[in-house]
Amino acid sequence: MKRIERKLFQIGDEIRALQEAERLAQEELIYHQHLNDDAQRDAAVSGSPIDRADARETASDVDRFERHLGKLRTQRERLEAKRQRLLHRLGN
Repeated sequence: MKRIERKLFQIGDEIRALQEAERLAQEELIYHQHLNDDAQRDAAVSGSPIDRADARETASDVDRFERHLGKLRTQRERLEAKRQRLLHRLGN
């Protein structure tokens, strides 16, 4: 097996792992978005300092998961581009 072919298999495995990590991060993000919606509503209705602090914390969790998901997508897209370049080289 050529070196390029081995590299393609390795990249394929890495892409699949990143896709699974993206799926899990997306599910976590949805969970945190629901918690954040509830916390923001509670903070708006009660005006309690504890509820406002909870709302800030849940909003930061949502931001953190959105950044994490964005990084995973960027990594996967880079690997997919690299795979395309290798496939092009293999075809020549």
